[in-house]
Amino acid sequence: MANSDKGRHHMHGDREYAESLSLGNRLTEPAVRAAIRALRIPPGSRGLDAGCGIGSQTLWLAEAVSPGGHVTGVDISAGHLAHAREMAAGSDLAGQVAFRQGDVNHIPFDDDSFDWVWSADTLWIGPEGSGCPAEEPLPLVKELLRVVRPGGTVAVLFWSSKRVLPGYPLLEARLDATYAANSPWTERMKPEFHSLRALGWLREAGVEDPGVRTFASDIRAPLDRETRLALKMVFEMFWDQAEPEVSPEDWAQYQRLCRPDSPGFILDVADYYAFITHSLFYGRVPG
Repeated sequence: MANSDKGRHHMHGDREYAESLSLGNRLTEPAVRAAIRALRIPPGSRGLDAGCGIGSQTLWLAEAVSPGGHVTGVDISAGHLAHAREMAAGSDLAGQVAFRQGDVNHIPFDDDSFDWVWSADTLWIGPEGSGCPAEEPLPLVKELLRVVRPGGTVAVLFWSSKRVLPGYPLLEARLDATYAANSPWTERMKPEFHSLRALGWLREAGVEDPGVRTFASDIRAPLDRETRLALKMVFEMFWDQAEPEVSPEDWAQYQRLCRPDSPGFILDVADYYAFITHSLFYGRVPG
């Protein structure tokens, strides 16, 4: 879920997609903010948010480098950038952020332009036409390094796991085992191209002292309206195309648990608890 929505689904219209990203941020903000804090980005530094989407994380990063810092968000979507600029204009951080249209494969800045680069839920690897930015990771990572000064930081964040059907672990496991839930990943893809192998990407690109940490967003009842909408979106995003790959019994149970009009809707459970994790891969640009 996130800036690129994992290249999984194409929403109808920029505004609708921006609203879906905003809902997703509501679920994942605690983990993403924790990852930003863990990086200890220096106040006053200049950074790049590569694949910034609607700009929420650009603003969170700008908070981290205050006072005196600056963050530039780059995204390929003009619609996302329009939303980002609108949101930033209403923020106290408006003077510390800027947005520019560009492709993460060819970032529109000179070498050594930034003190650090951050890219969250953008560098998903998948087949051409899947909505992913590339079919292999190394050129993408090298492009991130190119625009960061020697000794600066490169950080890549991925949505890495979820548990959102408490009490139904076998059903959730079977739904998660479908191709639909793992798109655009296929068995034909190289294992080392999976996002959880990103330490290898960083090492191969020459990053020094690569590391990884995982952060969780906890979600518990009572759930407000926006959180319920966001969780409903998660159910649909991962599992609404899974019917051909599961048994009729599992599909019926999925509909009973995950449809808001069902008397068994799981988000109505008084002790509902779920979590979503993000994994942060990071290191130092050599030189």
